[in-house]
Amino acid sequence: MSNLAISAHDLAATYGTRTVWSRATFDIEAGSFTAILGPNGSGKTTLIRTILGRLAPSAGKLEVFGRTPRRGDPTIGYVPQRPVFDPELSIRGRDFVELGFDGHRWGVRLVGRARAAAAAEASLEAVGAVDYSDQPLGRLSGGEQQRMLLAQALVGSPRLLLMDEPLSYLDVRNQRAMVQLIRDVARRRELTVLLIAHDVNPLLPHIDHVLYMAAGKVSMGTPAEIITTERLSEIYSSPVEVVRDSRGRVFVVGLEAEASHPHG
Repeated sequence: MSNLAISAHDLAATYGTRTVWSRATFDIEAGSFTAILGPNGSGKTTLIRTILGRLAPSAGKLEVFGRTPRRGDPTIGYVPQRPVFDPELSIRGRDFVELGFDGHRWGVRLVGRARAAAAAEASLEAVGAVDYSDQPLGRLSGGEQQRMLLAQALVGSPRLLLMDEPLSYLDVRNQRAMVQLIRDVARRRELTVLLIAHDVNPLLPHIDHVLYMAAGKVSMGTPAEIITTERLSEIYSSPVEVVRDSRGRVFVVGLEAEASHPHG
């Protein structure tokens, strides 16, 4: 029996006549934690949408747990880029989480209310959000709202968790806490995690692999294999340099889009 959560072979994605990336071949092992990195516009979210079955690849083959991706797959939990919640939004956090079990994203109610409420409670406990789950979602802090989004993605007991920039808008302390939470929940629930990030540094102690997207190419390996001067120069077909500061943080320099911030 295969131990692969995701398998891609010669995969390509296009928008109109523009190729976003092509010849993407990689395997994601079940239970692993992978960071998806690359500059803006490199196709990171496009890959997530393809895995979700919302976008068909223009070429190649993609399997998720041995099957062609399909929209509404209950084995996948998805945390989108964090929306800006209206401060006046009155829905309680726990009710927001419960919606994830009702199939609201797919336009169909899946289960009875009591079962959904029990699943929501278990998910809130998993992310440590029970204490403030009765508060209006709009009045929670950014870190608390992110935990509610994570709880909603987990409420259906998925096997694969996809997260699109869950660390954005969080301060350094909350970034570290969120990554540790994701790692702990993934281990307890035996989840496979793919996480898009702008900054790899909070992730480095926890991730198994990096899926790096740039210049229409997709490369996969361990952080030590991918985030090097030689490998990134090869990916970009242009000289770049990977440097580390006194605290071990990684920076990529040599590209205008990358020069002013920690790599991601």
